[in-house]
Amino acid sequence: MELKDEVRIQAPKQVVYDALNDPEILKQCIPGCEELTQHSPTELEALVVLKIGPVKAKFGGNVTLDTAGAPDHFSLTGEGKGGAAGFAKGGADVTLTEDGDETILAYHAKAEVGGKIAQLGSRLIQGTAKKLSAKFFDNFAQVVAEKQSA
Repeated sequence: MELKDEVRIQAPKQVVYDALNDPEILKQCIPGCEELTQHSPTELEALVVLKIGPVKAKFGGNVTLDTAGAPDHFSLTGEGKGGAAGFAKGGADVTLTEDGDETILAYHAKAEVGGKIAQLGSRLIQGTAKKLSAKFFDNFAQVVAEKQSA
């Protein structure tokens, strides 16, 4: 499964990049996030509750960031396990482009799922993934814009 999109955020690139590396901001923005712990500048651990169709599960997972091209570009890889519900793993490439006082955040993500959630069908999973990513980026854009104007 692949997801691609662009989001315009009303803040300079460095502010957006810093927010993407702030566990408190990320926790506010990730749908269903119950816990988010930063173990190092490049390693995070999360506990997220998600409902995908009829399956509701608590996923525990780890995310590793590759910030070699930061703040213009970075990538992340992650893996989550939801017990009997299954697993998800994947990664994303993120590009930040400054446009005046705003930043264009573009992402290209790839994910693989297995277990019960994989049996739900790719259309349902893809639709849910798009909805969750849109919700994250809407939340993120709002939180960063509010922080910027404060």
